[in-house]
Amino acid sequence: MTEPIKVVIADDHPLVTEGIRGILESFDNIEVLATVSNGQELVDQFEALNPDVILLDLNMPTLNGLAATEIMLERRPQTRILVLSMHDSPEYIATVMRYGAKGYLLKDVPVEEIAEAINTVYAGGTYLCTGSEQQLEPDGETGREPLTAREQSILLELAGGKSNKQVAYDFDISVRTVETHRKNIKRKLGISTTAGLTRYAMEHGVLQGGGL
Repeated sequence: MTEPIKVVIADDHPLVTEGIRGILESFDNIEVLATVSNGQELVDQFEALNPDVILLDLNMPTLNGLAATEIMLERRPQTRILVLSMHDSPEYIATVMRYGAKGYLLKDVPVEEIAEAINTVYAGGTYLCTGSEQQLEPDGETGREPLTAREQSILLELAGGKSNKQVAYDFDISVRTVETHRKNIKRKLGISTTAGLTRYAMEHGVLQGGGL
């Protein structure tokens, strides 16, 4: 008998997590090893759990999904990460894929599509659900220099109200390096204030009040 695909679900909303878990466990070829409620918990446990696929929400407390993705892929490059989000912003989706995620699903997709996406990324492919795929634009279409993966992650932290010192601690880099990233982000986005960065992040789905 073929071994089931081992999955870990990371989402800070228990109803969402348990709902997805119940759905996935109805498929014979998928086994849910564990559920976690924040990025730090995921980073702390994923090597011991050794899942085949991680189903990941990006907007989680303690450590956001982008930062968790970066850390996990540094430690275990073969990790297959499948993002589940409510945001269909092209820049948001493109950033997630640049970080090394293998797929992107919107939270309103049919149950069968989640299982299909898990099977696809487990087999070595990439998966973009129909709604997210339509939102992606060809490179350069926006006419603006794109943010790097690290810049996008730092933008998320800064827009969330963290100071340069706090961001430096989170990413284990110097405050001067954070300041350089901040300047580059502002230059690329054409934004001059921190409030402007926060507004940009909210408008492009990097931040949102509900956390889903």
